[in-house]
Amino acid sequence: MNILNIIKIFIVLFLNKLIYSTDTFCPFVPAKTQDNREQTNRLRIVQYNVEWMFLDTYSNCPGTSCTWSNQSESIKHINYISNIINDLNPDIINFCEIEGCDELEIMLNLTNNKFRPYLIKGTDSATGQNVGMLTLIDPISNLYRIENKLDYPIPESNCGYTGVGSTGVSKHYITQFVINDINISMISVHLLAYPTDSSRCSAREAQAQILQEQIYNLIYSGNELILLGDLNDWDNLIPDLNSNIPNSQVLDIFKGNRGKYAGLYELKSISDKIPQSSRFSEYWDSNSDCKVTSNEFSMIDHILVTSKLYNKISNAFIFHNYSHSCDGTTYNSDHDPAVVDFFI
Repeated sequence: MNILNIIKIFIVLFLNKLIYSTDTFCPFVPAKTQDNREQTNRLRIVQYNVEWMFLDTYSNCPGTSCTWSNQSESIKHINYISNIINDLNPDIINFCEIEGCDELEIMLNLTNNKFRPYLIKGTDSATGQNVGMLTLIDPISNLYRIENKLDYPIPESNCGYTGVGSTGVSKHYITQFVINDINISMISVHLLAYPTDSSRCSAREAQAQILQEQIYNLIYSGNELILLGDLNDWDNLIPDLNSNIPNSQVLDIFKGNRGKYAGLYELKSISDKIPQSSRFSEYWDSNSDCKVTSNEFSMIDHILVTSKLYNKISNAFIFHNYSHSCDGTTYNSDHDPAVVDFFI
């Protein structure tokens, strides 16, 4: 591991502790926004669940509560992730499973110092995970959240959950960009885990329904829209590597095919630009035998866009350039980044 990177990490940690009382809050847009893209007619967006990118301990992570057993292991992980980002050279990269702004600042220093970090703290007190981004293009509005809650199961749910509950969307942010004179709203979200669990499935549908109202309102007000994140669910219309079939309506709700605002807008998935053999973004050792097999990969990270943006896609792929393991021998994420290029 590069000793210079280790020094950078500890310097950033030290300075942030002097400046900030908390490392989880950097949602504000500067007075003077900027666009630092190398190619102003290209927009590369990356969705990346970086698997417990934590340096400050939260509920024993780093430690026994997450993948990385101590801060040293977590630093190694961050170095591996920074190498992936440097390979991908994104204009905007959205992170899931990141702790806060300390980690974004460190990633900025290990990748492209022209990035700016943005993150608004969520409400997932169980894990302390958040969603945030590094971007070469400043948004024009501060990151914000909605705190609405909704009872579940929602109407016409196929999840099979017979109980009742209420949920909000604990990990998400919303912001707006103007990129080459196109007004673009962006919603980042990390939904509840476990695609086949009936109660989680039912709650995820409610989370999708909560955000669908925001999607509709933003599109109705004249914005193009990008929704991206770890949705922890499969697409019933665009089969992944193993043709996983969802029980939930989550992707259909987000796309505008189901839900309260069905038929009133349309989002399209970038996944149909990717061959089915490459449609996988996450590894899970489902039978706990610690053997990596092809049937243990699926596509739960998604990027959905309005038709105008979809028609401007020049390339889309999942970055599969590292191996996965279940025995702690890799410091990469258990997810692969989803990448889309727009010619705008």
